[in-house]
Amino acid sequence: MATPVETPETVIQARDLTRRFGTLVAVDGLDLDVHRGEVFGFLGPNGAGKSTTIRMLVGLLAPSSGSVRVLGLDMPGGAERLRNQVGYMTQKFSLYDELTVEENLDFAAEIFGLGRSRRRARVGAMLAEHELEPRRRQRSGTLSGGWKQRLALAVATIHEPELLLLDEPTAGVDPDNRRRFWERLFDLAAEGTTILVSTHYMDEAVRCHRLGMVRQGRLAAVGTPTSLTGALEGRVVEIAAEPTEDAVRALSQRPEVASATQLGDRVHALLAADGPTAAAMVPRLREDLAQAGFRDLVVEVARPNLEDVFVALLQGERLS
Repeated sequence: MATPVETPETVIQARDLTRRFGTLVAVDGLDLDVHRGEVFGFLGPNGAGKSTTIRMLVGLLAPSSGSVRVLGLDMPGGAERLRNQVGYMTQKFSLYDELTVEENLDFAAEIFGLGRSRRRARVGAMLAEHELEPRRRQRSGTLSGGWKQRLALAVATIHEPELLLLDEPTAGVDPDNRRRFWERLFDLAAEGTTILVSTHYMDEAVRCHRLGMVRQGRLAAVGTPTSLTGALEGRVVEIAAEPTEDAVRALSQRPEVASATQLGDRVHALLAADGPTAAAMVPRLREDLAQAGFRDLVVEVARPNLEDVFVALLQGERLS
């Protein structure tokens, strides 16, 4: 007898979700499923509808049409009941600059309805977990960007929410603090917290369990980073050629090349979907670039990355 396949529990479900602002359609018939305990990444350009979608998910904004169900509650009607089960962190630091680190934590815990003893325990735990103890009496407005980010995450999770929504939380934060931030996110996910995070950073997107690629208010592709990049297998060529800048321009003008980008001393080229494969293009490009006078030539098939996926989606391709 076959072993039954366990179906993941759906924590967020949106169907045909649409939001209009006058004639502008910010979110257009978006369908979304996020499962318990996963880190789900929302990836898309500015204006793609990511922030508007997140605001509808927590009931801060009513959809023009469609439905949203979060943790078993219909939005926006269930927003008040949802409040204590969700943590929400925005891109802009939105805590109280004049309050100390500890006062911000204590105030948030009180707002979320924690009793005095639990509030004291959770404030102490957050100070320790986020290494904020030495700064507990420092006014939050004087913190650096990285420390503000730690405090914002501590505030968003002080009530131990089931679901954490993060809207571009690492914008303007240095790489080391971004790395620490993501380590903490995976700790939370391992403890059972479901996390939806929007980001512009490809090195962050690749960390997510699954990704939703948003374009013009629609979910253009959903899958694991591996499955999304795998959809472009055989369509990427990397070229070493001198002068490199001229090689980028030459490749960008070819109809077989969808995108050519300089990465260090190499050119990373995504080939058009309806053109020859990377294997077929390697000898052709080598010959053409040599005839054009480029030096130190190396042309080889390369593996696609998430930036290639991003470019393909922006050009209108569907990958899932």
